Amino acid sequence: MKEMIKMVVVLTILSVTSGGSLAFLREKTQDRIEKQQLKFVKGPAILAVLQNVGNDPTESYFKLNPGTKDERSFFVGMVDGKEKFVAFESSGKGFGGDIGLMIGVDLETDQIAGVGVTTHAETPGLGARAKTEKEFTDQFKGKPLTETFKIKNDGGQIDALSGATVTSRGVTEGVTQAGIVYKELKPQILDGLKTLKK
Repeated sequence: MKEMIKMVVVLTILSVTSGGSLAFLREKTQDRIEKQQLKFVKGPAILAVLQNVGNDPTESYFKLNPGTKDERSFFVGMVDGKEKFVAFESSGKGFGGDIGLMIGVDLETDQIAGVGVTTHAETPGLGARAKTEKEFTDQFKGKPLTETFKIKNDGGQIDALSGATVTSRGVTEGVTQAGIVYKELKPQILDGLKTLKK
């Protein structure tokens, strides 16, 4: 019995020490991880959806609900020194899992400036084309973000990628979800723009 208690105590100490070390390491590297994700994963999509702006949107951003599960970053695109666009993340369910999206929106018209895929686990040559086929994502440009998007097979307005219907549905779902978030948070987004350093 003494051996059993000793083993439980040792395992408990090891678990607490390991857990504490991992939490400390995560805390210390979180900023670096976030910067790397911004540079290599989100950055290319942000720059693709916010074209022809006079600033680097990856350096002009603010967060809403920081430190919570609902935390979102909004990347700002400026034209002639004025905040004209924001881009933010959304996601939809694809064939291989979640499809990460970056949605750009014109703050004056509430129209979509662009849609880009950031992450996915879709089938190469089929669903993976959602990230590379501009003709697919360009279908969203100029449409009101507050619309409900569906592929044409489901009675909507978006042509699905050939052979990748589930992926196409996931992207339209993610864009529709972005519209719901945008509509709900627009007053906070406009307030967040005031916090940007000019």
